[in-house]
Amino acid sequence: MIAALLVTLVASVLLCGIYLYLARRWRLLATPDSRSSHQVPTPHGGGAPMMLAFTLGLVLTGLWCAPWATGYVALAAGALLLMLLGIADDLWVLPVRLRFIAYAIACLVILLILLPSPATGGTWAHAALLLPATLVMLWLVNLYNFMDGIDGIAAGQCLLACGAAALLSRGNGGHDYALYCLLLGASQLGFLVWNWPPARLFMGDAGSIPTGFLLAGLAVMGAAQGHLGLACWLVLLAVFVTDATCTLLWRMATGQAFTQPHRLHAYQRLSVRWGSHLRVDLLLVCIFCGWLLPLAWLSEIYPKYAFLLVILAYLPLLAGMAKTRSLA
Repeated sequence: MIAALLVTLVASVLLCGIYLYLARRWRLLATPDSRSSHQVPTPHGGGAPMMLAFTLGLVLTGLWCAPWATGYVALAAGALLLMLLGIADDLWVLPVRLRFIAYAIACLVILLILLPSPATGGTWAHAALLLPATLVMLWLVNLYNFMDGIDGIAAGQCLLACGAAALLSRGNGGHDYALYCLLLGASQLGFLVWNWPPARLFMGDAGSIPTGFLLAGLAVMGAAQGHLGLACWLVLLAVFVTDATCTLLWRMATGQAFTQPHRLHAYQRLSVRWGSHLRVDLLLVCIFCGWLLPLAWLSEIYPKYAFLLVILAYLPLLAGMAKTRSLA
């Protein structure tokens, strides 16, 4: 297991470094505009080599240990397909409707695999569950893309969440589940070498979309297989969920063009106010380690209080959102 994690980490660092060199030569750059949080043209699309490193880790683990179960393979395959779609979007800017439909199909298919219909009875209940589950998963995929707006934040959130999920699921018989989370975290850590402020490489849709898809799938799988409660994932991803959801609802309520890029998320406002991406990333780490991780652990220890713990996790974040609304 350790060997596979090290190979994944090293492969992510090397592949992202090679891609960075090629992207500079081929001028695959994200050019700053009025909605950007960076000041100089920076290579983007670094999520592709990161996802390839993750896939390499999965393949090696399957060869060295035991083959992955169908759900894990399907989740990785879906992420790779979304990576290809993200590459196309990074290069040519695909229509929003086309991307949304593709994301929805991917979410529905993986849910059909992870949540199979019962052999006898419950078919209608299962069908009724799929629609809201697809919408929630689709939202998580999109919000991860929304939150990939400053250096280090998207990879940092995934690294923290995957590390915590691996730690908390080990006691529930989730050895493969924990390893899958750690491999995803290792690939993100390798990318973070190049994306840590000041970033030399951006993730792009090729990385943010499949990352959101993988995290959503892991949340569903953890709940379905009893490895990690859904409440735990809601707590671990609370910063991203709160910022993206509140910002979207506020923009819709005020009649803004909410499908257009902007710099109105709380993390973007803070980065402008502080003049630093690093300070925002460190704030995320502090909130996660000092507040969210303990509450996630408690939700696993005391599942009957999980709902109350989720509410407790979100209350100060909602207060923080209200406070940052006045920032420029």
